[in-house]
Amino acid sequence: MKLALVIPQSGPSGIFGPSCAASAQLAVEEINDGGGILGRELAVVTVDGGRSPEAVAGDVGAARPEAVVGWHTSAVRRRLVTTLDGRCPYVYTAVYEGGEASDGTFMTGEVPDSQLLPAMDWMAAELGVHRWMIVGSDYVWPRATAAGVIAALADEHPARVTATTFYPLGTTDFGAALDALENADATGVLLLLLGDDAVRFNRSFARRGLAGQCVRLSPLMDENMLLATGAAASGGLYSVSGYFESLATACSLEFEGRYVRRFGPCAPPLTSPGESCYEGLHLLAELVRRSGSPTAGDLNRTAADPFTYVSPRGEVSFADRHLRQDIYLAAADGLEFDVLARVSSA
Repeated sequence: MKLALVIPQSGPSGIFGPSCAASAQLAVEEINDGGGILGRELAVVTVDGGRSPEAVAGDVGAARPEAVVGWHTSAVRRRLVTTLDGRCPYVYTAVYEGGEASDGTFMTGEVPDSQLLPAMDWMAAELGVHRWMIVGSDYVWPRATAAGVIAALADEHPARVTATTFYPLGTTDFGAALDALENADATGVLLLLLGDDAVRFNRSFARRGLAGQCVRLSPLMDENMLLATGAAASGGLYSVSGYFESLATACSLEFEGRYVRRFGPCAPPLTSPGESCYEGLHLLAELVRRSGSPTAGDLNRTAADPFTYVSPRGEVSFADRHLRQDIYLAAADGLEFDVLARVSSA
């Protein structure tokens, strides 16, 4: 069964690529060792999802896959949905803005209602953070997420968004946003920056000495980004996700053990984007197993009935073509994440 694995290998999101590739390889090997999908082994074609939506869609179309799985931006997702047009199953694994309902498309990523908003509620209650400035990359996910957060906070909510600013992908100078923060009354920064861009922002933020003024919260801050940010720039940095390498649950520890046994102690760090690719491949296999067919139409019908299964994220449920999962808030502690609380449940 020919599968296109669409993961970032270049651009600002390329920092996620090594973990995505290794985690996906582990999943493919497990699926093939277990008899494949309906007796057919997965044959993977990797496509660099860090490029323009047009370039990615062109390569996926040329590959003529029987299924597509991967972590990439919402801009790429939208183009792939149009290109694939429901002709084959497409499992999109990235954190995203929500609302995708195209035929043949299935989501494993976190969405704001169960991820960002509960985390902001926790930070209001526990840290007294009520005034937020949003700094994001200028594309679909950050803008749609920001709009959703602002709308959700509009009605009798103690928290408020006081300002928003968006930067082109690949930005290196965040001086204008940092100047605004120095003169604002924001007590929190909601970071919706992608990959390397967030790393550069965090370093500049720390050099300005802003950590004592406001905390930072991101729905996309993984272990690789934290390592690149550096311990000196990680004070007051929080991440909210369905998976962390430091998550000490039986399911996550068992997954980490298999990963290390397969790739060794020098393997790419386990991250949420990486684990999501593992998750997406096993979800595809589970949908096909339940359906008895690999076609998008049959998988649509199978997905109409909610079901649960156990993954590295614990017991998860799949309903309305979206994965329901426990979501955790973690604080950066040097170069590691300290998981503080579960902010929403599967």
